[in-house]
Amino acid sequence: MQMTMGSIPAEQWGVGTSPVSCRGVGRMAGVTTRRWGRQVAHGAARGGAAVPVGPAEPGPPQGCASTDSHVTVRPFHLCSVSSSPYDYEISGPLGRENYKEMYLFIYRTDVVSVVDTYQYEDPQDTFSREPFILRVSAPHTKAGEFVMVPLHSAPHDAAAEIDALYDVYLAVVNKWGTDNIVFLGDFNADCAYVKPSDWSSIRLRTSDVFKWLIPDSSDTTVGKSDCAYDRIVVCGAKLKRSIVPNSATVYNFQRAFQLEQEEALAVSDHYPVEVKLTA
Repeated sequence: MQMTMGSIPAEQWGVGTSPVSCRGVGRMAGVTTRRWGRQVAHGAARGGAAVPVGPAEPGPPQGCASTDSHVTVRPFHLCSVSSSPYDYEISGPLGRENYKEMYLFIYRTDVVSVVDTYQYEDPQDTFSREPFILRVSAPHTKAGEFVMVPLHSAPHDAAAEIDALYDVYLAVVNKWGTDNIVFLGDFNADCAYVKPSDWSSIRLRTSDVFKWLIPDSSDTTVGKSDCAYDRIVVCGAKLKRSIVPNSATVYNFQRAFQLEQEEALAVSDHYPVEVKLTA
Protein backbone atom coordinates (compact mmCIF):
# COMPACT_ATOMS: atom_id res chain seq x y z
CA MET A 1 0.00 0.00 0.00
CA GLN A 2 1.31 3.44 -0.89
CA MET A 3 0.26 6.71 0.70
CA THR A 4 1.00 9.86 -1.22
CA MET A 5 0.45 13.41 -0.06
CA GLY A 6 0.26 16.21 -2.57
CA SER A 7 0.25 19.69 -1.11
CA ILE A 8 -0.61 22.89 -2.92
CA PRO A 9 -2.04 26.08 -1.43
CA ALA A 10 -5.53 26.82 -2.67
CA GLU A 11 -6.25 30.06 -4.46
CA GLN A 12 -9.65 31.71 -4.80
CA TRP A 13 -12.22 28.94 -5.20
CA GLY A 14 -13.74 28.86 -8.66
CA VAL A 15 -11.64 31.74 -9.98
CA GLY A 16 -8.73 31.39 -12.36
CA THR A 17 -8.61 27.59 -12.25
CA SER A 18 -8.42 25.08 -15.04
CA PRO A 19 -9.42 21.43 -15.56
CA VAL A 20 -7.82 19.08 -13.07
CA SER A 21 -5.71 16.12 -14.10
CA CYS A 22 -5.45 12.93 -12.05
CA ARG A 23 -1.91 12.45 -13.36
CA GLY A 24 -1.67 8.68 -13.08
CA VAL A 25 -3.65 8.35 -9.88
CA GLY A 26 -4.64 4.83 -10.91
CA ARG A 27 -1.23 3.55 -9.80
CA MET A 28 -1.74 4.66 -6.21
CA ALA A 29 -2.68 1.91 -3.80
CA GLY A 30 -3.40 4.05 -0.80
CA VAL A 31 -4.73 7.41 0.27
CA THR A 32 -4.07 10.85 -1.11
CA THR A 33 -4.79 14.14 0.59
CA ARG A 34 -4.66 17.16 -1.64
CA ARG A 35 -6.01 20.64 -2.09
CA TRP A 36 -7.05 22.17 -5.40
CA GLY A 37 -4.91 25.02 -6.61
CA ARG A 38 -4.30 27.39 -9.45
CA GLN A 39 -3.70 24.97 -12.27
CA VAL A 40 -4.12 21.27 -11.48
CA ALA A 41 -4.54 18.88 -8.61
CA HIS A 42 -1.12 18.13 -7.17
CA GLY A 43 -0.91 14.46 -6.37
CA ALA A 44 1.34 11.53 -7.17
CA ALA A 45 2.56 11.73 -10.74
CA ARG A 46 2.91 7.95 -10.92
CA GLY A 47 2.35 5.66 -13.84
CA GLY A 48 1.23 8.27 -16.35
CA ALA A 49 2.63 10.99 -18.52
CA ALA A 50 2.67 14.51 -17.21
CA VAL A 51 0.29 16.61 -19.26
CA PRO A 52 1.07 20.33 -19.00
CA VAL A 53 -2.06 22.45 -18.87
CA GLY A 54 -2.64 25.61 -20.79
CA PRO A 55 -3.57 29.04 -19.49
CA ALA A 56 -6.20 28.97 -16.78
CA GLU A 57 -9.74 29.81 -17.74
CA PRO A 58 -12.26 31.36 -15.34
CA GLY A 59 -14.51 28.86 -13.60
CA PRO A 60 -14.19 25.95 -11.19
CA PRO A 61 -11.92 22.93 -11.77
CA GLN A 62 -13.40 20.13 -13.80
CA GLY A 63 -15.43 17.99 -11.42
CA CYS A 64 -16.05 20.86 -9.03
CA ALA A 65 -19.05 23.11 -8.59
CA SER A 66 -18.66 26.39 -6.78
CA THR A 67 -20.85 29.18 -5.51
CA ASP A 68 -20.08 32.12 -3.29
CA SER A 69 -20.70 29.92 -0.25
CA HIS A 70 -19.36 26.47 -1.05
CA VAL A 71 -17.42 24.17 -3.36
CA THR A 72 -18.46 20.64 -4.23
CA VAL A 73 -15.73 18.31 -5.49
CA ARG A 74 -16.48 15.17 -7.45
CA PRO A 75 -13.23 13.21 -7.68
CA PHE A 76 -14.98 10.28 -9.35
CA HIS A 77 -15.10 12.41 -12.48
CA LEU A 78 -11.56 13.63 -11.90
CA CYS A 79 -10.30 10.06 -11.74
CA SER A 80 -12.55 8.58 -14.40
CA VAL A 81 -9.47 7.59 -16.41
CA SER A 82 -8.66 4.98 -13.75
CA SER A 83 -10.11 1.48 -13.74
CA SER A 84 -9.70 1.24 -9.95
CA PRO A 85 -12.64 2.04 -7.64
CA TYR A 86 -12.23 5.30 -5.73
CA ASP A 87 -14.13 7.19 -3.08
CA TYR A 88 -13.36 10.34 -1.12
CA GLU A 89 -13.85 12.30 2.08
CA ILE A 90 -13.67 16.08 2.19
CA SER A 91 -13.71 18.66 4.94
CA GLY A 92 -15.77 21.80 5.00
CA PRO A 93 -14.11 25.11 4.11
CA LEU A 94 -11.43 25.85 6.72
CA GLY A 95 -9.58 29.06 7.43
CA ARG A 96 -9.87 32.41 9.06
CA GLU A 97 -11.73 35.33 7.49
CA ASN A 98 -12.38 35.03 3.74
CA TYR A 99 -9.54 32.70 2.72
CA LYS A 100 -10.61 29.05 2.92
CA GLU A 101 -9.14 25.67 2.03
CA MET A 102 -10.43 22.10 2.18
CA TYR A 103 -8.72 18.84 3.05
CA LEU A 104 -9.59 16.12 0.54
CA PHE A 105 -8.73 12.42 0.87
CA ILE A 106 -9.05 10.22 -2.21
CA TYR A 107 -8.66 6.50 -1.64
CA ARG A 108 -9.02 3.16 -3.39
CA THR A 109 -11.98 1.31 -1.96
CA ASP A 110 -10.48 -2.11 -2.71
CA VAL A 111 -7.53 -1.26 -0.46
CA VAL A 112 -8.80 1.19 2.15
CA SER A 113 -12.14 1.91 3.80
CA VAL A 114 -13.05 4.86 6.00
CA VAL A 115 -14.15 3.87 9.51
CA ASP A 116 -14.85 7.35 10.87
CA THR A 117 -14.05 11.05 10.39
CA TYR A 118 -13.38 13.79 12.90
CA GLN A 119 -13.08 17.54 12.49
CA TYR A 120 -10.67 18.74 15.17
CA GLU A 121 -12.31 21.56 17.10
CA ASP A 122 -9.10 23.48 17.91
CA PRO A 123 -10.16 24.94 21.28
CA GLN A 124 -7.19 27.33 21.43
CA ASP A 125 -7.63 28.48 17.79
CA THR A 126 -4.02 27.55 17.06
CA PHE A 127 -4.57 26.23 13.55
CA SER A 128 -5.38 28.35 10.55
CA ARG A 129 -6.86 25.21 8.97
CA GLU A 130 -7.59 22.73 11.74
CA PRO A 131 -7.06 19.06 10.78
CA PHE A 132 -9.89 17.04 9.27
CA ILE A 133 -9.04 13.56 10.52
CA LEU A 134 -9.76 10.13 9.04
CA ARG A 135 -9.73 6.73 10.73
CA VAL A 136 -9.16 4.14 8.01
CA SER A 137 -9.13 0.37 7.77
CA ALA A 138 -6.27 -1.06 5.70
CA PRO A 139 -6.53 -4.84 6.16
CA HIS A 140 -3.61 -5.56 3.83
CA THR A 141 -1.14 -3.77 6.11
CA LYS A 142 0.43 -4.79 9.41
CA ALA A 143 -1.21 -1.78 11.03
CA GLY A 144 -4.66 -2.99 10.01
CA GLU A 145 -6.19 0.32 10.97
CA PHE A 146 -4.72 3.78 11.48
CA VAL A 147 -5.56 7.46 11.62
CA MET A 148 -4.56 10.17 9.14
CA VAL A 149 -4.10 13.76 10.33
CA PRO A 150 -3.42 16.36 7.60
CA LEU A 151 -2.03 19.83 8.17
CA HIS A 152 -1.39 22.80 5.93
CA SER A 153 0.13 25.25 8.38
CA ALA A 154 0.08 29.01 8.06
CA PRO A 155 3.73 29.76 7.19
CA HIS A 156 4.47 32.32 9.89
CA ASP A 157 2.71 30.21 12.55
CA ALA A 158 4.23 26.93 11.39
CA ALA A 159 6.24 26.13 14.53
CA ALA A 160 3.24 26.68 16.81
CA GLU A 161 0.91 24.67 14.57
CA ILE A 162 3.31 21.73 14.28
CA ASP A 163 3.73 21.75 18.05
CA ALA A 164 -0.06 21.76 18.45
CA LEU A 165 -0.27 18.50 16.52
CA TYR A 166 0.78 16.92 19.81
CA ASP A 167 -2.54 18.09 21.25
CA VAL A 168 -4.28 16.54 18.24
CA TYR A 169 -2.42 13.30 18.99
CA LEU A 170 -3.76 13.32 22.57
CA ALA A 171 -7.28 14.07 21.31
CA VAL A 172 -7.20 11.18 18.82
CA VAL A 173 -5.91 8.73 21.44
CA ASN A 174 -8.65 9.85 23.81
CA LYS A 175 -11.39 9.69 21.15
CA TRP A 176 -10.52 6.46 19.34
CA GLY A 177 -8.11 4.67 21.69
CA THR A 178 -5.39 4.25 19.07
CA ASP A 179 -1.93 5.77 18.69
CA ASN A 180 -1.36 4.45 15.17
CA ILE A 181 -1.41 7.85 13.54
CA VAL A 182 0.21 9.41 10.48
CA PHE A 183 0.56 13.20 10.37
CA LEU A 184 1.20 14.55 6.90
CA GLY A 185 1.00 17.70 4.87
CA ASP A 186 2.62 20.97 4.01
CA PHE A 187 3.93 21.81 7.46
CA ASN A 188 6.13 24.66 6.13
CA ALA A 189 8.65 22.93 8.38
CA ASP A 190 11.91 24.50 7.27
CA CYS A 191 13.79 27.58 6.08
CA ALA A 192 12.38 30.92 7.27
CA TYR A 193 9.27 29.39 8.84
CA VAL A 194 10.76 26.76 11.17
CA LYS A 195 14.36 27.50 12.13
CA PRO A 196 16.74 25.00 13.76
CA SER A 197 16.30 26.82 17.06
CA ASP A 198 12.53 26.19 16.94
CA TRP A 199 12.68 22.39 17.05
CA SER A 200 13.40 22.16 20.77
CA SER A 201 9.99 23.70 21.51
CA ILE A 202 8.02 21.45 19.13
CA ARG A 203 6.64 18.46 21.02
CA LEU A 204 5.94 16.50 17.86
CA ARG A 205 9.68 16.58 17.28
CA THR A 206 11.15 16.25 20.78
CA SER A 207 9.00 13.29 21.88
CA ASP A 208 10.35 9.82 21.12
CA VAL A 209 6.78 8.74 20.39
CA PHE A 210 7.00 10.18 16.88
CA LYS A 211 9.12 9.17 13.91
CA TRP A 212 9.79 11.76 11.21
CA LEU A 213 10.07 10.01 7.85
CA ILE A 214 11.02 12.95 5.60
CA PRO A 215 14.37 14.33 6.86
CA ASP A 216 15.26 17.99 7.29
CA SER A 217 17.76 17.68 4.44
CA SER A 218 15.00 16.96 1.90
CA ASP A 219 13.87 19.47 -0.69
CA THR A 220 10.12 19.35 -1.33
CA THR A 221 10.01 22.56 -3.36
CA VAL A 222 9.99 22.80 -7.15
CA GLY A 223 11.55 26.25 -7.42
CA LYS A 224 15.01 27.49 -6.54
CA SER A 225 14.50 27.21 -2.78
CA ASP A 226 15.74 24.14 -0.91
CA CYS A 227 13.27 23.53 1.92
CA ALA A 228 11.74 20.47 3.58
CA TYR A 229 8.29 21.97 3.91
CA ASP A 230 6.25 18.80 3.37
CA ARG A 231 6.50 16.03 5.95
CA ILE A 232 5.19 12.63 7.05
CA VAL A 233 5.34 11.77 10.76
CA VAL A 234 4.14 8.47 12.26
CA CYS A 235 3.54 7.02 15.70
CA GLY A 236 2.19 3.77 17.10
CA ALA A 237 4.02 0.45 17.19
CA LYS A 238 1.82 -1.29 14.61
CA LEU A 239 2.03 1.55 12.13
CA LYS A 240 5.78 1.92 12.53
CA ARG A 241 6.25 -1.82 11.87
CA SER A 242 4.15 -1.46 8.74
CA ILE A 243 6.41 1.16 7.16
CA VAL A 244 8.52 -0.26 4.32
CA PRO A 245 12.12 0.67 5.26
CA ASN A 246 13.50 3.59 3.27
CA SER A 247 10.26 3.97 1.30
CA ALA A 248 9.50 7.49 2.53
CA THR A 249 10.67 9.88 -0.15
CA VAL A 250 10.06 13.04 -2.13
CA TYR A 251 8.67 12.31 -5.59
CA ASN A 252 10.46 14.62 -8.02
CA PHE A 253 7.98 14.70 -10.89
CA GLN A 254 10.02 17.34 -12.69
CA ARG A 255 12.92 14.93 -13.04
CA ALA A 256 10.70 11.90 -13.68
CA PHE A 257 8.92 13.52 -16.60
CA GLN A 258 11.83 15.69 -17.77
CA LEU A 259 9.95 18.94 -17.36
CA GLU A 260 11.36 22.41 -17.57
CA GLN A 261 10.97 24.31 -14.32
CA GLU A 262 8.23 26.50 -15.78
CA GLU A 263 6.29 23.39 -16.80
CA ALA A 264 6.76 21.84 -13.36
CA LEU A 265 5.64 25.01 -11.59
CA ALA A 266 2.45 24.92 -13.67
CA VAL A 267 1.68 21.68 -11.82
CA SER A 268 2.77 22.80 -8.35
CA ASP A 269 5.52 24.57 -6.46
CA HIS A 270 5.80 21.52 -4.16
CA TYR A 271 6.73 17.88 -4.82
CA PRO A 272 4.56 15.13 -3.31
CA VAL A 273 5.93 13.08 -0.43
CA GLU A 274 5.09 9.42 -0.11
CA VAL A 275 5.58 6.31 2.00
CA LYS A 276 4.72 2.63 1.54
CA LEU A 277 3.09 0.26 4.02
CA THR A 278 3.58 -3.49 3.94
CA ALA A 279 1.46 -6.47 4.91
